[in-house]
Amino acid sequence: MKLLLLTHRVPFPPNGGYPIVVYNTIKGLLDEGVELTLFSLNCSKYFVDLEDVNDPILSKINLKTYPVDVSFSVWDAMLNVLSNQSYNVSRFFDEDVEHALEDLLREQAFDLVQFEGLFVLPYLDIVKSTSNAKLIYRAHNIEHKIWDRLSSREQFTPRRLYLRFLARRLEDFESEQLNRFHQVFAISEPDRQKMLQMGCLTRLEVFPVAVDFDKYKLFSPRPGFLTLCYIGAMDWQPNKEGLEWFLDEIWPDIEKLGGDLRLYIAGKFMPKHFYEYKSDNVIVEGEVVDILDFIDSKSIMLVPLLSGSGMRVRIIEGMAMQKCVIATTVAAEGIEYTNGKDIMIADTADEFYRAILTCVTQPKRWQEIGRNARDLVEKQYNINTVAQGMAESYRNLLA
Repeated sequence: MKLLLLTHRVPFPPNGGYPIVVYNTIKGLLDEGVELTLFSLNCSKYFVDLEDVNDPILSKINLKTYPVDVSFSVWDAMLNVLSNQSYNVSRFFDEDVEHALEDLLREQAFDLVQFEGLFVLPYLDIVKSTSNAKLIYRAHNIEHKIWDRLSSREQFTPRRLYLRFLARRLEDFESEQLNRFHQVFAISEPDRQKMLQMGCLTRLEVFPVAVDFDKYKLFSPRPGFLTLCYIGAMDWQPNKEGLEWFLDEIWPDIEKLGGDLRLYIAGKFMPKHFYEYKSDNVIVEGEVVDILDFIDSKSIMLVPLLSGSGMRVRIIEGMAMQKCVIATTVAAEGIEYTNGKDIMIADTADEFYRAILTCVTQPKRWQEIGRNARDLVEKQYNINTVAQGMAESYRNLLA
């Protein structure tokens, strides 16, 4: 079974949500005997020098990467308003990459071509015209939902209108693409339901975020006092928005609880104003070398996300690290949790305060939730289970 996987980022090293999902998909499918070729856009924003990557998986796949400049241009954005295309998506199209993909498809025959996420769909036309492979779209989220939620909370009217415009363009594009494939994979049940509402008539299955539990081992000694942590890349607007909300609306009251309570913040592309936050109990570390070590050394993981879609990989990782996660309903969307058993859900400032207060006053409670969280993800989000299901879906599709 020969599979061509198209990605808009190089998934090496697996140090973010999208790369982790793709990396674990590759690892699981290789164990299932799939012969895999990876065709990745090497975007300017997340450029990877493969000479710096030492990963045994590289020797097991055929990897082709191509540089693409996806930087935001005010002029291009203005011109795009006059077109009928989604600017969010069209930035990822490059004619040289299209020609390289066409050459690859003419040189090699593939049984399946899988598009990992919305931003490689500009290359669907060339694949359809050049290959007889079965085509699969794996939606990592419902992209327009993110922009809808962002626009609904934007106070500055011109920006709110533009965000709403982008959301409508994205919705049109996503809806148009769904029925151009032989198979669609959703990453969560809520996303599957949304795709059905959008008119998806294609075969539709759910394959969630999967994690390799060999990586998620607990090594660090537990701190003697309660520590809170937040981790997220700040180039993703929902992360920035959620953290600002937490620091403005929730943390001042939490800090009054006193004691040794600390909040540690980590993530790439950390804006300057977070470093300047005036609190001795907020420690902003920025990008950390070892994300799992950062998570492991803290007690509670906070995910105050107000916008989003799909599944949050960091929550799955936190649960795998036996953390008590306090998250909004939006952040935990797609995870088959039980509130109060394997996660704590908080959607308002008051609910966050009460959840953290519970952890402060009842340490056995958050420790128990952390253990239950690990049990949940071991059963539901194991890399082997997800890969086996995906490989079986491939076989059914080819049959």
